[in-house]
Amino acid sequence: MDLKNKPTVVITGASRGIGLGLTQGYLREGYRVVANARKMSLEESDDLAIVEGDVAEPETGERLAQVAVERFGRLDVLINNAGIFVPKPFVDYTRADYERVMGTNLAGFFYVTQPALRQMLKQKSGSVLTITTTLDEQPVKGVNAGLTNLTKGGLNSVTGSLAIEYAEAGIRVNAIAAGIIDTPMHEVKDHEFLKGLHPIHRLGSVAEIVEAALYLTRASFVTGEVLYVDGGAHAGKW
Repeated sequence: MDLKNKPTVVITGASRGIGLGLTQGYLREGYRVVANARKMSLEESDDLAIVEGDVAEPETGERLAQVAVERFGRLDVLINNAGIFVPKPFVDYTRADYERVMGTNLAGFFYVTQPALRQMLKQKSGSVLTITTTLDEQPVKGVNAGLTNLTKGGLNSVTGSLAIEYAEAGIRVNAIAAGIIDTPMHEVKDHEFLKGLHPIHRLGSVAEIVEAALYLTRASFVTGEVLYVDGGAHAGKW
C-alpha cells in the first residue's frame, strides 16, 4: 500500500463491539479512518478522525463525508455498522421502539450513504459495505426480531439495487449478514443458547467480521453480494 495515498474508510457505530474491531482492524491495515458513534472513547491520531453524532440525524452523515475529505482528501470506503436490535414479540413493540430502530437502522443508512456516494461519484470509485443480519434470511423460533428483519431485510435488498445503479460509476456495494457475534451486548450466561443458533456451534468473533469486511473492501470484482458470516445459519433448518 502506498502510505502517501492511504485509502479512507468511514465507520459508523464505532465505539464498541464490531464497530470498534473494524476501526482497529482497518487502522492496522493502513487505512485512514473516520470513526463515528454518539460517544467515542478513542482519541484522534494522524490516521483517525472522530465524529460524534447520531446517524439518524442528516447532519451527521454530511459531517462524516466532509471530515473524510477535509482531513484525508477522499472517501474510499463506507461501512454502515451502526444498528439497533430490540428483541420483542411484534405486538409489544412501542412507537418509541419503532422510531429508534428505524432511525438508526434505516434513516442512518440513508443519511450516511447519500453524501458518501456523492463523494465517491466525484472520485469515480468507492465501496459501500453494510452490516446486516442472517435473521433476515433464516428467522429462528424464539428469537423475536420483527423490527430487525423489517429494517435489515431492506438493507440487504438495497445492497443489490445500489450495486447495479452505481457499478458503471466504479462504486461497489456489498453487505455482511452476521450471525451471533461475541461482543459485550451478549451476556455470558446466554452464550450456550446463542451458540445453538448456528450449525457451527459457537459464536462468531469480531475478528471474523473484520476479515470478511476487508475481503469485500478489496474484492474489486464483487458487488451486490450479501456475504453470510453466520456459522451456516442461513443454510436452512438443522
